[in-house]
Amino acid sequence: MTFTAVNPATGKAVASYEETSPAAVRQAVEQAHEASLQWRRRDIAERAKSMRTAGRLLRERSNRYGRLMAEEMGKPIKQGVAEAQKCADGCDFFAENAASFLAPEIIDTGAAKSFVTFQPLGVILAIMPWNFPFWQVFRFAAPALMAGNAGVMKHSSNVPGCALAIEEVFREAGFPEHLFRTLLIGSGSVDDLIANPLVRAVTLTGSGPAGRAVARKAGEMLKKTVLELGGSDAYLVLDDADVSFAAKASAEGRLVNSGQSCIAAKRFIVVDSLHSSFEDAFVEEMRAAKMGDPLSEDTTVGPLARHDLREALHRQVETSLAKGARCLLGGKIPDGPGAFYPPTVLTDVRPGMPAYDEEMFGPVAAIIPVGDEKTAIDVANDSAFGLGGGIFTRDIDRGERLAVEAVEAGSVFVNRTVQSHPKLPFGGVKESGYGRELSHYGIKEFVNIKTVVVSESGGSPTVGGRQAASAKTE
Repeated sequence: MTFTAVNPATGKAVASYEETSPAAVRQAVEQAHEASLQWRRRDIAERAKSMRTAGRLLRERSNRYGRLMAEEMGKPIKQGVAEAQKCADGCDFFAENAASFLAPEIIDTGAAKSFVTFQPLGVILAIMPWNFPFWQVFRFAAPALMAGNAGVMKHSSNVPGCALAIEEVFREAGFPEHLFRTLLIGSGSVDDLIANPLVRAVTLTGSGPAGRAVARKAGEMLKKTVLELGGSDAYLVLDDADVSFAAKASAEGRLVNSGQSCIAAKRFIVVDSLHSSFEDAFVEEMRAAKMGDPLSEDTTVGPLARHDLREALHRQVETSLAKGARCLLGGKIPDGPGAFYPPTVLTDVRPGMPAYDEEMFGPVAAIIPVGDEKTAIDVANDSAFGLGGGIFTRDIDRGERLAVEAVEAGSVFVNRTVQSHPKLPFGGVKESGYGRELSHYGIKEFVNIKTVVVSESGGSPTVGGRQAASAKTE
């Protein structure tokens, strides 16, 4: 079997790669395990030196990697270059902060010494998607490797060149040769990988069905998982919002990565008093986006990553229209080559429509009119997903209160579009998954949080002067 990367803008093959054989997969896991035994003994400062080198290589090669992303999955090249540079920022952040994040926590229990230490688990399996083919890998790999782990990665089959380039970065940055390995395998090989006793945990970013399958197998094997499973982010445009600002920010949030982002703005819940003015302003912002060749510097919307993804998105649009939604912009497959889909705006979206109930993975926006703030919150939370969300209001205190108390999501941004950042935890609730990436929370997902108590020989056998609980009650 071979993996062929196809340029979604032209339909032409970019390159083909041979599948990693089952024997080579097993060998790669064994080699990663051996490398992790060496790596975990290195001082964090030494690990940080390699991680900073990885960051430097990413910056130096950002133009090359931006072009590679454009060719393999259609990302506009300026966004791809920025993605590679963001990966470099992530490498620098964890190189700088891993030591403090993983420092032992001293706890007074009455013993001579009690503390919590954070030790690496070993080999972590990463199952990664195509939409941010570099960043989604580095937001796992930078903290996991800095914590002393190894990584083996099954990337999406349409971005094999990106997958191999990431392995190359780590190898050339001075990490142990086999510490991070790319495996060119299909989804059918994942269960065997999870079952491998040398694989200690799994992280996945992908669809709900993929997350359920991985969680099911990992649960059977009693292995830790972190899952990020997409979203249908709601942006609330409240009655005191700046309509022009909200429309511009909403369009930017909807069109990031040509709309193919888990945390892209997708549902726009607008109070009736601003409904008409927001529609007009938003349609103009979406209309102004330039769709075209992802290798062109002025393109803001490239093709979807594959033709089958475009067909699925168009079916969602057509079904929503058949159920009563109105199309204000776009909604038609353009003539010509490539998997292009135009910026599209649907309004009068209601429950029972795909645009209301499902994740729309492409440049399609759903406007949902509501009567008031309470209804807006109810509609925002009337979703199986809970990854991110936004609130537009001139009243900062009001926005903060609703972000904290009302919206069910892992991230809520007030008067800004949702973005991931190395300093902030990233992840969701409900069917958007569980666990967190990035920040000090993310680096502790794949460590053994180990309690250590040290007492003088011959001292009290209890902690804090109390008799230890019996094994039965524990």
